[in-house]
Amino acid sequence: MIELVIDPKARDIGGFAVARVLPQAARRMVGPFVFFDHMGPVDFAAGLARSVDVRPHPHIGLATVTYLFAGEIMHRDSLATVQAIHPGEVNWMVAGRGITHSERFEKARAQGDRMHGIQAWVALPAEAEEADPEFAHYGADALVSFDAGGVRGRLIAGTAFGLQAPVRTHSPLFYVHLEMAAGARLTVPAEHPERAMFVVAGAVESGGRTVGPGRMAIFAGGGPVDLVARAPSTVMLLGGTSLGPRFLEWNFVSSRRERLDQAKADWRAGRMKLPDFDDREFVPLPAERPAAP
Repeated sequence: MIELVIDPKARDIGGFAVARVLPQAARRMVGPFVFFDHMGPVDFAAGLARSVDVRPHPHIGLATVTYLFAGEIMHRDSLATVQAIHPGEVNWMVAGRGITHSERFEKARAQGDRMHGIQAWVALPAEAEEADPEFAHYGADALVSFDAGGVRGRLIAGTAFGLQAPVRTHSPLFYVHLEMAAGARLTVPAEHPERAMFVVAGAVESGGRTVGPGRMAIFAGGGPVDLVARAPSTVMLLGGTSLGPRFLEWNFVSSRRERLDQAKADWRAGRMKLPDFDDREFVPLPAERPAAP
């Protein structure tokens, strides 16, 4: 049963628009997922302006999850990581007590590219919020997949459908990429207390209600959820166990409001190391605004 349908809000990230699905006033989180952006699809011509790149910036208290359907993004961080990500792969970066990174469209700048993907943030449990930062890249072949009844699925992280992803997480969650043929059916089990689907393309019906592209459906808890693709559809399933409320301000997430103030002060004072091989510029702290609970 669908409890709520969320329409995204457009956000400009420095040269092209993304659709911000989470957080919203109607729903701040789904399980530990505190942030969910749909990027593209957009076609970049060769010679793309550097203003479109995501310049070096900081994070605390979360893990960033990058997943692409098309294109390439070059990641650099303060752990000396340099890693390109391609469709079907996963970049999982644990910020913990603090990390900085950049994301640049270098392939698009050199030869043009089509960009399409999802950037999500997963809040860390309170006991892991100050963990050492780390980065992991998983190739498409490393991820667990399944194919049955017109549904092809790739488990990006967590546990779902009796499968376990190789990505190391800090709390119970699931994150799945589905490709559904028209008429295909799938039952989402009640394994996780909070569950949602984001329809990237196509149309999916659940409980007599059809959800179109660019919208997120939040499912009610308590039982399995049946999905039927009313057209060839690309779908992301996500959710997990709630970690309780989180404060979110700019790129910082924490269970403690005062920790956000410390992170802002550290960034403002230059106490957070910039990415190796990409330390000539950075994103300044935006104008002050209250932290969102």
